[in-house]
Amino acid sequence: MQYRSTRGQITETLNSPQAVIQGLAPDGGLFVPVNFPQVDLPLPNLATMSYQAIAELVLGWFFDDLSKDQLHQIVQGAYGSQWDDATIAPLSKEHAGNYYLELFHGPTLAFKDIALQVLPRLMQKALTIEKNSNEIIILTATSGDTGTASMRGFSDQDGTRVIVFYPHGGVSPVQLRQMLGQRGDNLTAIAIEGNFDDAQTAVKTIFNDQSFNDQLLANGFQFSSANSMNIGRLIPQIVYYLSAYGQLVRRGDIKLGNEVNFTVPTGNFGDILAGYYAKKLGLPINRLICASDENNVLTDFFNTGHYDRQRPFFLTNSPAMDILVSSNLERLLFDIYDESAPSINQLMEQLKNDGKYSINAGARAKLHTHFNAGFATQQEVQREIKRIYQQDGYVIDPHTAVASFGANEYYSANNDPTPNVIISTASPYKFPETVYQAITDKQSPVTGLYAITELCQLLKQPLSPNVQQLFEQSQKNEQVIQPDQMKPTIRQILQL
Repeated sequence: MQYRSTRGQITETLNSPQAVIQGLAPDGGLFVPVNFPQVDLPLPNLATMSYQAIAELVLGWFFDDLSKDQLHQIVQGAYGSQWDDATIAPLSKEHAGNYYLELFHGPTLAFKDIALQVLPRLMQKALTIEKNSNEIIILTATSGDTGTASMRGFSDQDGTRVIVFYPHGGVSPVQLRQMLGQRGDNLTAIAIEGNFDDAQTAVKTIFNDQSFNDQLLANGFQFSSANSMNIGRLIPQIVYYLSAYGQLVRRGDIKLGNEVNFTVPTGNFGDILAGYYAKKLGLPINRLICASDENNVLTDFFNTGHYDRQRPFFLTNSPAMDILVSSNLERLLFDIYDESAPSINQLMEQLKNDGKYSINAGARAKLHTHFNAGFATQQEVQREIKRIYQQDGYVIDPHTAVASFGANEYYSANNDPTPNVIISTASPYKFPETVYQAITDKQSPVTGLYAITELCQLLKQPLSPNVQQLFEQSQKNEQVIQPDQMKPTIRQILQL
C-alpha cells in the first residue's frame, strides 16, 4: 500500500508507516491511498466477528507493511480493559425510530478513543519498521475531544511528545478538565485566544514551515499529527461502520445485504468520511446524512456545491463541531474529482486566498448519490435531547442530538424506508450542563464534576468506571496564548 498527497505537488509516494509518521503531506495535502483497497468484504462474517477481528481485517488492508502479529498486538492493546463495554462500540436498541451506535465507552468518553487508542501503537510500530529514531512531536489542534484522546493515548509513550492547542473558552468544562488533568511527562495542552479554525490554521502553517521542520530534524525532532488529517487516525474509524452492520444482522434487525443509512454529527469530516470509505469497501450503505450545528458550512456545501467559510462563527452547545474549515473534506473532493490533484490544489488555494470555492456540476452529482445534509440550532439540540429522553428514557449528548435531529428532518422530507444508525459520538456525562438543562428546562446550578453528579442523581443511573475516573484527576493551571505565539511556545517546550 502506497500513499500520495491529495494536492500532488510532491510526486514521491510513501508506504503506510511513512504516511502515519509524517501525518500531513509537505505540500499541505492529506495522504490518500494510491490505489484504494479492492477487497472482497466478508459481509456474511461481520455478524459473528468481534470488534477486534474486524479491526485487524480493516487495518490489514490499509497498513499492509505491518505483519499480522504486529496488527494483532496493536488491536489487542487498543481495545482491551480500558473500555467500559466489551463490545467496544455497542449498538443500542431502536429508540424513536433510530439506532444509536455508542462510540463513547473508551477512556475519554468520546468517539476519538476508537482511533486514538490505535494511533499511538501504530506509530510505535511504524517507527520501528522505518528505523526512525527521531522524537515524534504530535502537534494537534482540538475542539475538545481530540486533544483529550490524543493525550490519553500517547501518555508516557516512549519517543513521542504531545502538544495540543485548543480554543480558550471554546471547550466544555469536562473536556477542559480532561485535558488539564491528563497525566504524562510528555503532554502539554495550551489554550489560544481564538476559535478552533484559528488553532487548526496555525498548526497547518507550522507543519508546512520547512525551515522550522529542518531545525526540528537537526535536533532529533519530527512533527506528526493526531488529528484525522493523519491517515492512521482516519482508517480505524471505518471499523465501527462494519461492526454496526454486523450487529444489526446478528440481532435480526436487518437481513444480510440490506442497505443502511448512517447519520453522522460532523465537524472536521473525518467521522463521516470513514463511513464513505466503508461504502467504497462494499458495505451496503444507502445514504450518509451529514449533520451540522449552527456552524453549518457543510450543510450549505452539500446543498449548493458552494463552500464558504466567510460567515459568523458560533460557540454552540455542541463545541466539538464548532468548525468552519473541515479538513477531511479534501479527501472526499479528491475522490469525486477522479483523483485529480491539480483540481484539489486549485480548490484549496481558492479556500486559502478567497475563503470559498465552488465545485463543478459533475462533482455535485456524485455527492448527491451518497450524501444528504442538514443542521440543528442550539434550541433544536436541547429539544431533541428532551424528546428522546421523554419518549424512550434514552439519554444522548448534544452532538448526538444534532445527528438525531438531522435524521428526523431527513426522514420527514424523504420517503426512505432504509433503517438508520445515528453515530453517537460522546457520553452525555461529557456535557452534563447541556443535557441537564435540556431534560429539566432549568439551567444546571453547577458545572463540571458537580454537574455530572447533578445529572447522575436526575437520571438515577450508575456512573461507568471511565466517568468515575474524572473525579480522581487533579488539574494543572490553564495557560493561554495568542495564535502568533504558538511557534515560539513550541520552541520553548522543545528547548530549541
